[in-house]
Formats: sequence, structure tokens, C-alpha cells
Amino acid sequence: MGTSPKRGDNRSEMNSGAWRALLIVIILIIAAGVAYWWWNGWRPGAVAVPPPEPAASTPAAPAPVASAAAPAEPAIQYPVASSTAAPLESSGIAAALDDLLGRKSVRSLLQVDDFAHRFVATVDNLGRSYAPPSLWPINPTPGHFEVQTHDGSTVISADNSLRYTALVLLAESVDTQKAVDLYIRMYPLLQHAYQDLGYPKAYFNDRLIQVMDLLLASPDPGYPVSVQLTDVKGPEPSLMPWVRYQFADPALESLASGQKIMVRVGSVNERRLKAKLRALRKELLTRVVPR
Repeated sequence: MGTSPKRGDNRSEMNSGAWRALLIVIILIIAAGVAYWWWNGWRPGAVAVPPPEPAASTPAAPAPVASAAAPAEPAIQYPVASSTAAPLESSGIAAALDDLLGRKSVRSLLQVDDFAHRFVATVDNLGRSYAPPSLWPINPTPGHFEVQTHDGSTVISADNSLRYTALVLLAESVDTQKAVDLYIRMYPLLQHAYQDLGYPKAYFNDRLIQVMDLLLASPDPGYPVSVQLTDVKGPEPSLMPWVRYQFADPALESLASGQKIMVRVGSVNERRLKAKLRALRKELLTRVVPR
């Protein structure tokens, strides 16, 4: 079947310790899922969050006449209903997360400083090609990405998925309704952080639903999954060889960062995380204002 697992090099394009929880509450939950977890050492160092792509330049339009209608604001697809509880302040986030997940889990798994910014930036980046680990609201997954040889090819080790088991169990244990309750209370902070990220006229809940749907559409490539080392030029040896792997299949390598995470955590973890994501999405849509 193959040789025993060995320490791998996951690529600096795929982020460290396969993401964690992934997205909204899954990120809250941990989880993120999956949001939540990459291979340790993805792309070292802080990376700026990419601003919205600028619109294509067009010739200056003539000044509008007085009767011309103002341009329409972007339509909101999923407006969140107001919480019946008091909105959460930044200073209350740590205590609220303690109530949801337990103080021990929060202190060991989450980065609660600047949580609103970390949360919205990570959710947004899960739908992009790269999600900088320096911005994650979750601590790195223990251990290193592992590979093994299978039929002459390098593949993700079957044992690699065990690194994420604790996070998946935590995600599954969180009460879905309470997680969405907390999200709604925190929403004014999240929306403000999203606007500060460079989307002054966009609506964060729309982006969250969009990223959730993207994660749920992640392919199941079948396992084992083949990987290969990136070619590194230069005389200096790599001090972190486990950060240099990428998917051998170009179709998998071209996926969004969150979808790559879903593939990397393993088939069983992927199914369980998707089940939790569906439950969160369903509950979240019950809090949307009818249109």
C-alpha cells in the first residue's frame, strides 16, 4: 500500500495547519472550518488582505443632469434581523466566546484579540486563492503536514486527518442556534470590520453565505490525494520542508483556499464539517429579514 508516513512540506501557498473551522460560526466554533486548518507554515509572515478588485477604468462620463437618478446601492441579498439581545461590544467578545465554547477551549484554540477583524478577513479570504494564517482567529494546528508513498506517488498521509479531529469534534459539539445567536449579536462589529477591510458598501452576511456555499461545493477528489513539492531555487536548504507541498492535480491546486482546506482535512472530516456548515447555514437563514 505504501511506506510509512513521513514529515511533509506543505507549500507556502496553502497555509499552515489546515485551517480551522472555516467560516462564520465554524470559525467561531473553531471551526471555520475547516474552516480551520491548513498545513503548518503555509506562507510565512504577515500578508496584507487584498482590497476589492478595482473596476475597469472607463472614460470620464459627462456631468449628470440635475434630474438624473443617483446610482443604485448594491442590493443586500441576506439582511440580518436585529438581535433581541443587546449588541456585543469588542470588550465582551472573549467572555461571549467563553460561554459558547468554554474558557479552556477558547484560550487554547482562538485568537481573541481583534477577533472581529480576524474573523471577517479570514471568511473573506477563504473564498480567495490565499488565506494568510497571520490573520486567522484560530491558533495553528499542532504537528506538521505528513505525506507517504502510495503506488510510487507522494500522497497525503492517512494519519494527517487525525491532527484535525479535536477541532472537528469541537465544531460538532457547539449548539448551532447559540452559535448563530452570538453571530447576530456580534454582527454590528463584523459589518464595521468588513467595511474597514475595504468594502464600504458591501454586506458581510452576504459574503459569509457566499463563502459557505463555496465550501459546501468543495469537491471530494477521492483518497489518497497526490501532492508534489514546489520547485525552490537558490543555494540555501529549506528550514521548513513541510511548507512546500501543493496538489499534483491542477484542478485541485486552482481551488479557493477554503476548498483546499476541505480537501486536506480528509474525507471523513470533510463530510462532518459540511454537515455542520449546512446546519449553520440553515439556522442563519432563519434570521434573515424576509424580502
